[in-house]
Amino acid sequence: MKEYERKGLLERVNREAATVGADIPEEIEVQGEAIDLRSFVFEIKRRDSIPPGERDRVERAKRNLRRERLDRLAPIEENEVSYERGEELAASIIGIDRALEALEGLDAPDPETEEQRQKAADRKRWMSFLRKALGRDDAGGASGRTRF
Repeated sequence: MKEYERKGLLERVNREAATVGADIPEEIEVQGEAIDLRSFVFEIKRRDSIPPGERDRVERAKRNLRRERLDRLAPIEENEVSYERGEELAASIIGIDRALEALEGLDAPDPETEEQRQKAADRKRWMSFLRKALGRDDAGGASGRTRF
């Protein structure tokens, strides 16, 4: 493989937006074991949150995918493969990255939910401040909501 081709492949797999529009591979071999990657990711993403029993499985899968990504990237970095094989490896790396992004995003709440939580926390802090400022923060003080 020519140096400019190698650099082009490395740039492609390390580009921030490389996974935009990329598909998660149907099946991938990780550490010598075939995995139905797309099915696994969609099965996990279908749930609102990761159940405690599945969390270890997901974390293990993410670790294995990261390791496999590095294993596939090394031959390109070290110029040990033909350009055609480098193209195949780059495509599979981008697919792995897409799966990792999907799995990484599971624990993060969606922006609307996070915004609602922030507003509720802000209201609670504001009400607490008002109660203290108005002298209604004692145990025998006003109960329920403060009316103005």
